[in-house]
Amino acid sequence: MAKKRSATPAKGLRGSKAGLLLSLGSSALAVIRASKQVRRAKGTHDKLNTADAVAGMLPLITSAALVLRQLRGRKRETPEAA
Repeated sequence: MAKKRSATPAKGLRGSKAGLLLSLGSSALAVIRASKQVRRAKGTHDKLNTADAVAGMLPLITSAALVLRQLRGRKRETPEAA
């Protein structure tokens, strides 16, 4: 059984761009790991294992989407100097 990990950045990096990027990277790796688990479950034709693996991916995808939204919001707030 895979360990569930939180996609929140470390306390010192919380809210910073580096912290958000670190969180996004860890979420992406977790999604990749979970997708491999889905493929393995599909290969065994075990519907319950497949459903469990897919359900485990949903919070990871949601977490990555939330971090992306925060990064986009930060980009809009700080216009780049031309």
